[in-house]
Amino acid sequence: MEPAVHLGPGALALLALAAFAAGVVDAVAGGGGLVTMPALLAAGLPPHLAIATNKGQAVFGSGASLLRFARAGLVDPARARVAFPAGFAGSLAGAALVLLLSPAVLRPIVLGLLVAVAAFMAFRPPLAAPAPGAARGVLPLGPAHAPLAAAVIAAVIGAYDGFFGPGTGTFLIVAFVLVLGDGLTRASGEAKAVNFASNLAALALFAARGVILWKVALPMAAAQFAGSTLGAHLAVRRGDVFVRRVVLLVVVALVVKLGRDLLASA
Repeated sequence: MEPAVHLGPGALALLALAAFAAGVVDAVAGGGGLVTMPALLAAGLPPHLAIATNKGQAVFGSGASLLRFARAGLVDPARARVAFPAGFAGSLAGAALVLLLSPAVLRPIVLGLLVAVAAFMAFRPPLAAPAPGAARGVLPLGPAHAPLAAAVIAAVIGAYDGFFGPGTGTFLIVAFVLVLGDGLTRASGEAKAVNFASNLAALALFAARGVILWKVALPMAAAQFAGSTLGAHLAVRRGDVFVRRVVLLVVVALVVKLGRDLLASA
């Protein structure tokens, strides 16, 4: 049974619009959760419901992305067999922690994470794959140790995804490139597998506990899919720097609004 939270048609339409924008952002630069998460909070959802409902709509996008990468042969099955269950387990732990914390404790944590992740996504330098002949990764890992390192990365970032989520795909790609020395294409494929696993785990736990607003999550999922289609074309015309700046402005405005609400309720 869904939580008893009333949202009028106007609020639902605005959330669908936010999801559409998130789809555009994800397709161009990543970090669409930085749009949907504060939008859900600004609509009046308690933080645990916002996180759970965000997972309810995000799992469809991450599943579709994984399918596209797998069909193109860009997901390493051997690495995925290790990273997928690790990301799943880590996300279960993160999602369980969300359910243990009270809204009064969780809300300022979520606001702080929004600001930190938005700053990272806005100002991070472009990521490049290792040059031919260069050292691969910051750790001298041999082939025997790389799967363990991938599992640790998946578990740690998976726990973050279960607890909060925005920026997970980018964090995974950065970790796989910098720590393991993967190329961008391979890192992206592995990130899709882990991100789907972590979304699926959190979704399962949140759904079992009845904290997902499906009447919100499903329309947002459809809108995000439409936005990702537009984003693929926009990426060619404007590039990700433009989108990063737009995301930063949107997040700052929403965080200011949420911060004022938090202070007013204190």
